[in-house]
Amino acid sequence: MLTAILVLAAMGILLGAGLGFAARCFAVTDENPLIKEVEALMPGSQCGQCGFPGCGPAATALVEGSAAVTCCPPGGVVLAEKLAGLLGVSLDASAMGEPMLARINAAECTGCTRCYRACPTDAIVGASGQIHLVLNSACTGCSKCLDACPEDCISLSPQEKSLDNWRWAKPQAA
Repeated sequence: MLTAILVLAAMGILLGAGLGFAARCFAVTDENPLIKEVEALMPGSQCGQCGFPGCGPAATALVEGSAAVTCCPPGGVVLAEKLAGLLGVSLDASAMGEPMLARINAAECTGCTRCYRACPTDAIVGASGQIHLVLNSACTGCSKCLDACPEDCISLSPQEKSLDNWRWAKPQAA
């Protein structure tokens, strides 16, 4: 009886391992691996500023060529340069808009937390009944907090130039 149990257990382990190995070796996927690579480069905030419902559909459109590499405002010029290199297309830097950041006017903020809940990147910090603050490093300028704020104390302003986001203007051809 013990021998039969051990034989059946060994057969189960061997057949399971064989099926697992076969599933990995002979897997058939319809998805282009380049889509996964492009999606990994995207910010992943699912903000919809590109006109697509999330970063996955935007990555698919980029690989298919139906979206420009400059379509992602949160990714900025750095992402556009990476995508252009990966997809082998030329980059039109003039199509990129200026990066925007949310700013909260502390004098008008009542601490209702509606902007906090609307932010897809958790860039707004604060507590109920307290003044809120925007973390510039996490803000993508998606303007969802603008729509959610009942006090109209949030505005979008251009991102200040720093070594991380400053680009030398390309001189005009003579």
